[in-house]
Amino acid sequence: MLQDLMKTTDRAPRNRTLDLSAQEIKTYRKRLVYLKNQMDLREIRNKIICGDTFEVLGKLPENSFDLLFADPPYNLTKDFGANSFKRTSLDAYENWLDSWLSKTVKLLKPTASIYICGDWGSASAIQRVGLKHFQLQNRITWEREKGRGALRNWKNAAEDIWFFTVSSDYVFNLENVKTKRRVLAPYKENGMPKDWREEESGNFRLTSPSNLWADLTVPFWSMSENTTHPTQKPEKLLAKIILASSNENDLILDPFLGSGTTAVASKKLNRGFVGIEADENYCLLAEKRLDLAETNKTIQGFADGVFWERNTKKNLQR
Repeated sequence: MLQDLMKTTDRAPRNRTLDLSAQEIKTYRKRLVYLKNQMDLREIRNKIICGDTFEVLGKLPENSFDLLFADPPYNLTKDFGANSFKRTSLDAYENWLDSWLSKTVKLLKPTASIYICGDWGSASAIQRVGLKHFQLQNRITWEREKGRGALRNWKNAAEDIWFFTVSSDYVFNLENVKTKRRVLAPYKENGMPKDWREEESGNFRLTSPSNLWADLTVPFWSMSENTTHPTQKPEKLLAKIILASSNENDLILDPFLGSGTTAVASKKLNRGFVGIEADENYCLLAEKRLDLAETNKTIQGFADGVFWERNTKKNLQR
């Protein structure tokens, strides 16, 4: 409900979760794009389309996008604002995935990359559907430091992102996504640091990124990027994918935009975007985040052109 997103006065002083005033709701509504018979790229670039993904995908221009990032509902029963998803059989979920992913094939350039989020329960469905249309390159597993324990099972503290490409000719900017790690056992050769640097704040080395990400912080109430969306992804996560698999001014498509993380990270990193989101409430929050990105280009955990391990550089939390 829009009322839930409007400003309240009973929050803790450090709670920075984004909300909306009545005037902001009115202003941001005017910026949204709604479904038309055909979507011209000039009118949808850097825009949020408020509508049903299954309808909108069929209206987008072909051969237009350099990168697809999709964070669809997992095969779980969960509410997403005005919308909800109910858990079903794995076969039915696979068919549901294919029903929208197949529509994206013609929208992508031959050099495009595709990233699809999921959990352990949906892994096989994502792999099978993705392989019907694209080439599988890898699977990233990232640590969610949030999560509830279970009495008769292991705590679920990880999610996956499947990495596909349209062809074997694709963008991967290795130098853009190296991680800066603290060196705990500095080794020297002929008295000089070997593959690391001495800095005022400690000893560090740049390392190639792996498919295991343990340096992300899920947005929470004291972070400026936090919203009320139940499955919001960190801007740092999107920044890694965007910097690795696109170049400046490339165009990125997100068919399940949620509260706008893909759009915001794209804007901060000088990429174009088109986001699709059915829930108008989340579209409005995304528009506010885009507004804030006009004056604040920082991404928590990414500074000085590199990704830092958690707790290795001060003042990265905004």
